[in-house]
Amino acid sequence: MNLKRTFAFVAMCYCAFALSAQNLTSPDGNLKMNFSLNSNGAPVYELFFKDKTVIKPSTLGLELKREDPEKRIGFEWTERKDKERVDEKMNLMTGFKIKDTRTSTFDEVWRPVWGEESEIRNHYNELEVTLDQPENDRYIIIRFRLFNDGLGFRYEFPQQKNLNYFVIKEEHTQFAMTGDHTAFWISGDYDTQEYDYTTSRLSEIRGKMSAAVTENSSQYVFSQTGVQTALMMKTDDGLYINLHEAALKDYSCMSLNLDDKNMIFESWLTPDAKGDKGYMQTPCNSPWRTIIVSDDARNILASRITLNLNEPCKIEDTSWIHPVKYIGVWWDMITNKGTWAYTDELPSVKLGQTDYSQTKPNGKHSANTANVKRYIDFAAKHGFDAVLVEGWNQGWEDWFGKSKDYVFDFVTPYPDFDVEEIHRYAASKGIEMMMHHETSSSVRNYERHMDKAYQFMVDNGYHSVKSGYVGDIIPRGEHHYGQWMVDHYLYAVKKAADYKIMVNAHEAVRPTGLCRTYPNLIGNESARGTEYESFGGNNVNHTTILPFTRLIGGPMDYTPGIFEPDCSKMNPNNKSHARTTLARQLALYVTMYSPLQMAADVPENYERFMDAFQFIKDVAVDWDETKYLEAEPGEYITIARRAKNTNDWYVGCTAGYNGHVSKLSFDFLDPDKKYEAIIYADAKDASWDKNPQAYTITKKKVTSKSKMTLKAGIGGGYAISIKEIK
Repeated sequence: MNLKRTFAFVAMCYCAFALSAQNLTSPDGNLKMNFSLNSNGAPVYELFFKDKTVIKPSTLGLELKREDPEKRIGFEWTERKDKERVDEKMNLMTGFKIKDTRTSTFDEVWRPVWGEESEIRNHYNELEVTLDQPENDRYIIIRFRLFNDGLGFRYEFPQQKNLNYFVIKEEHTQFAMTGDHTAFWISGDYDTQEYDYTTSRLSEIRGKMSAAVTENSSQYVFSQTGVQTALMMKTDDGLYINLHEAALKDYSCMSLNLDDKNMIFESWLTPDAKGDKGYMQTPCNSPWRTIIVSDDARNILASRITLNLNEPCKIEDTSWIHPVKYIGVWWDMITNKGTWAYTDELPSVKLGQTDYSQTKPNGKHSANTANVKRYIDFAAKHGFDAVLVEGWNQGWEDWFGKSKDYVFDFVTPYPDFDVEEIHRYAASKGIEMMMHHETSSSVRNYERHMDKAYQFMVDNGYHSVKSGYVGDIIPRGEHHYGQWMVDHYLYAVKKAADYKIMVNAHEAVRPTGLCRTYPNLIGNESARGTEYESFGGNNVNHTTILPFTRLIGGPMDYTPGIFEPDCSKMNPNNKSHARTTLARQLALYVTMYSPLQMAADVPENYERFMDAFQFIKDVAVDWDETKYLEAEPGEYITIARRAKNTNDWYVGCTAGYNGHVSKLSFDFLDPDKKYEAIIYADAKDASWDKNPQAYTITKKKVTSKSKMTLKAGIGGGYAISIKEIK
């Protein structure tokens, strides 16, 4: 839905000799990009921000897989006529000549189905460069879009006689840094992003890699200097640089490999089981490669490049897609107080053959009818939308680590979980149920059952699904972030849309803005979330980095709201302690944006702190306006958001190892209105490790002229609810 759309187009065609260099400037004039061909005919770009170099001259191109010269081709198995040229055909990096360039300007305002604001401006200047490779009689297009906040570019492969089907051996996109920047990074991995972030100089990545790689259920680290996007960096002269990708589909996920002698990052695609990195058929294109840059960290958070480089919404009727605030039967199992499995007697399960009625229940199975009703009652009493239940379906006794194909059928409940009664009871209370589909990464099995599973959801009143991909992928040898799995994740989202189901995918590839095109992709995990607070704890500054990295691509189902940080209170054998204050857990509902927000703790812990719980009840999950008040990656983030269709605002601050003192100005408020602010703050002696549950709640009248000083403790934060006085 466009409110305003202007389009100006200018085409310029020159002889090849006159097109040795091209320049592009952002609409506000702060960013400039140069494009040229070097002496080898290789595409080269460089990027500047306010006359400072951001990206030094960097080459672009792809290396294709060598075709077998002896392999017969075509249905008649005819002999190749180009045997002697198979090596030359691998090269999509050099030998180019500029055939054509076209420039254009685009400016629109579009309205997301849900989001951090009700309107998003999409304004850029574009350079389209057509590159001819005479040696192979083929051509490609490189398209650049320069926004006020950064650059996006991609490779396009038009259909043509000599470039139709091809296999990518490697993409050689370079990002040449100007120095030894400070980086906030996780290790390059084909299967997981569930790592704590390391803060270091680029030159230190190699030496810190082994400590940065912690154990995970599925992982494949590819290099001692490989890192994942979105990669956040800061230069010594105060520039903030973010490298990522947008619109990842029908292609492999991109990581970055660092040449730490020359400080040059190069794209590194995830391979398939054969080691190939992309099967392509023209016409096709790569995802966008993105560079967001500013001298103000707040502008990195405010950038909407990732969304703007995706296609508009393809779902015609979006009335069934809506933000959700939910609770769930989850945390007691994460802490190992309860279990997903129904019985401890079965070392092996075969669905359709195993008779659970003949087994002894373990007495700890959390997804039982009575317990779920308790959660439904709590949700209804406190105004939540939905209840998630994990461990409801048969098969959990041997679900993990067995490389098992037929692990779940997604429709058969355990004997103690009455699907029909839960449906009836939840509906009577006005509560939706959220389905859980753990696939155990047996993806082939999930696709076989998907239609039946989604129809089962529709029949039983489930409108959203949390899917999971724990463990190594089946088909064996595939990776979580390879082209095959990238296609699967999108297939699941599209199929869910056919049944009017919203998807919250965990352990999937990290988001790249596809939620604009398919807004029923309402959430993702794809990073180290709150569950790790029960597995040893997250770094204290973790939530001051994630908005600069993981959230650049889309919202995260971080599952905040843990009020009891001492996990031994849930399970005496669990010695983990969440590295957060209670007040910061409230702040995360504002700073960790998601239209899907969970109150992750158990009801009995909330009942101990009902005054603080009020903020979780009040805080919105959909927004008309967002203001980034303070930001420094690794240190602190303070954000204010205006709730959808109201004049009510919510503020959140999360702080790292040094705590933070905010000198807040409320100038974002309407100057003609008066408000009451409820401040949920760390107490003076609060810190994550010594006094995490110490907080204060105060009320104050505020206007747009008000100012306030607030302190967040170490690993702490604060949250403010601001409601208009009518």
